[in-house]
Amino acid sequence: MEKQASKDPLHGITLKVMLEQLVNYYGFDTLGELIAINCFKSNPSINSSLTFLRKTEWARKKVEELYIHTLPKL
Repeated sequence: MEKQASKDPLHGITLKVMLEQLVNYYGFDTLGELIAINCFKSNPSINSSLTFLRKTEWARKKVEELYIHTLPKL
């Protein structure tokens, strides 16, 4: 039997990889404009952003949506 490939674009992508790719593509300044959360605006770093996003589901969903929207450009 062959395994079915997942149709979920986030399948196998960690939050860290997602965030690193978004920061490389947009930078924290533009991310802070696109998603208005303080972890992107005030003294941003990958680690502090990951800590916040792992605890805050609504913010993580916004990052995931932006990643899916940006995926064809990456």
